[in-house]
Parts: sequence; C-alpha cells; structure tokens
Amino acid sequence: MSQGKHKGAAGKPRAAAKPAQASNPLADLGLDEGVSVELLQALHILTREGKLNQDSRRKLKQVLHLVRFIEPLIEEMACNGQCPTLVDHGAGKSYLGFMLYDLVLRPLGRGRVVGVEFRPELVAQSQSLAQRQGFERMDFLPIAVADSVEHPLLPAQVDIVTALHACDTATDDAIAFGLAKNAKAMVLVPCCQAEVAAHMRTNKAMNLARTPLAELWRHPLHTRELGSHLTNVLRCLYLEACGYQVTVTELIGWEHSMKNELIIARKTGQPKRSARERMHHIAEEMGLQELLARRFAAIV
Repeated sequence: MSQGKHKGAAGKPRAAAKPAQASNPLADLGLDEGVSVELLQALHILTREGKLNQDSRRKLKQVLHLVRFIEPLIEEMACNGQCPTLVDHGAGKSYLGFMLYDLVLRPLGRGRVVGVEFRPELVAQSQSLAQRQGFERMDFLPIAVADSVEHPLLPAQVDIVTALHACDTATDDAIAFGLAKNAKAMVLVPCCQAEVAAHMRTNKAMNLARTPLAELWRHPLHTRELGSHLTNVLRCLYLEACGYQVTVTELIGWEHSMKNELIIARKTGQPKRSARERMHHIAEEMGLQELLARRFAAIV
C-alpha cells in the first residue's frame, strides 16, 4: 500500500483534522474577559480549574439577564456625575449585587450597592468577599426586608430597589421600602406568593356560592396558581397607583424557571387613579379587602 496521503472516496486528499478548541465558559455566557474570574470562583460559579459549575449555570443566567435590565437604569441615573445607590433585598449570596458591581459599577467608577439579607452567615461571607475583591462601595446588612425602612445605615433616598426571588411577602416589603425611600426604579422577580392564595382558600366556599368566577380557583392547584398571578397583578396596579410606570415581562425562558415574572417600575410621579379603583374592585370580587388594607396601605 502506498505510504502517500490518505485519500477519500473521491480520491482527493483528506484535510488534516483541526485541533479542538476549548470552549470559553465566560464567552458562552456573554461575559467578556474583564469579569473577575476569582469572583466567579468565590461564588462557586466557576470551579477552581476555571470551568463552569453546571449547578450554578441556571442561576447565573437569570442574574445576567437581570443585570442587562438594570444596567441602563444605573447609567441613566449616573449622568452628571451622580452616584446611584441600589439596595438589593433578600440578597442571599449576593450573586446579583456582585455581578452588578463587577460588570457595571466598577467600570463606571461610582455608585453603591447595599445587600439586605437576614442570615448573618451569608452577610459575613459577602462582606469578606467584597473586601478581597476591593469592592469598596458594597455594603451588607444582616436584617429582614421588613425592617429595612427604618435602618439607620440606609440612606433616606435610594435610587434603585431590587428583589430577586424574595419569597412571598418579602417582595411587598421591598416595594414598601422603595416607596418610603422615593426610589426612582424598582426591579422585582417575585417568588413563592402564598398569602393571597391562603385568603382565597379561606373564602372559597362563600365565593363558590356567590359567583361562577370562583371556579377559577376551586381546585387547590388553581388556587395556588391564580393566587400567585393575582398577587403580581395587584402589585402592578399598586405601583401604578403610587406613581410608577410598570412593565411586566419574563426574565428568561420558562423552561429554566417557573418563578420567572419580571416587574420593572419607573417613577413618573403621576399616580393613576384608575389603577387604585381597579385594585379595590378586584379585592372586592375576590374577597381580599382585608389583605388589601394591610399590604397596600399607602393608597387604601
């Protein structure tokens, strides 16, 4: 047999196989080379070998999508040398705060991020990581979201309020904080809305006798799903009634997470009376007047 070049079926020389190129996990996620690899490793997003931790990939994808929504708000508020302050409620391990700082505030050279998280061990971890990274304009407070309004270390006015998967009524507490601090924008991804569903279950028998619409939540699964949806509808109307323009969209594809509704509210200073009226009509129809008076007291 000839020792020349190997030939294919058509008798032409075969091209030499190209060496496999290693995939860049940061580029695959849309991150540039300027991001801190040490930070991603400390957050357990990358392994020590620099490979993507698959367990964290889904969480990181959500955070990066959220960063892209928040970035233009920060840049807009940073005009004329201003230093925007962002408070992140229910911060957890502060994925969102750290990625915002590293990707947006660090290059900008100004602005502050405050993480509010009631678990002191997570606050201590975040504080230590921020110090190692040299993120001097990051702070963390070990308090519950509901107690943040009166905390002396938080400024009287906050520019942006965020809450990524703040469970159940913690999202409402974040909204109350934003209203009290005259926030220019709020970015919310609600999670585990159970309070409205509990009220609907309590009054289910009476409502089934009163209106055929109660069939929408007669079954327990429907009660939970409709309660979650109704919670966010009331939140959006509440924000509009308090003078915010509201946009609702999905954060990422539903195949990644069912807790995927993104609410972006931007302050206009023009309260909508029609939104307030619709809130009351919905509450009356669904037997939620007591909840409305307690959770949305600013306009009741």
